[in-house]
Amino acid sequence: MNLNEIYQPTPDGYYSEKDDNSVYKLDEPHKRRTKLTLEKLNRLRVMNDARKTEHEEKLDNISMQYKPPSAEAPAGGLGI
Repeated sequence: MNLNEIYQPTPDGYYSEKDDNSVYKLDEPHKRRTKLTLEKLNRLRVMNDARKTEHEEKLDNISMQYKPPSAEAPAGGLGI
């Protein structure tokens, strides 16, 4: 759990309460692997799409912060 999950609700596709209560039994060696279902694959795809969108937004914000100042703005800002 991340700290921001305490204060903000978790976006759709990131968290499922029913998965928290699952108990894995290690009775036999061939049963150790979990089954990969279409539901899990779809959830992974949604999570990947959300992460990709968040990463692109982060890159846009960073590029806005570090882009060179425009020629119209004064260099010093104080007008001295």
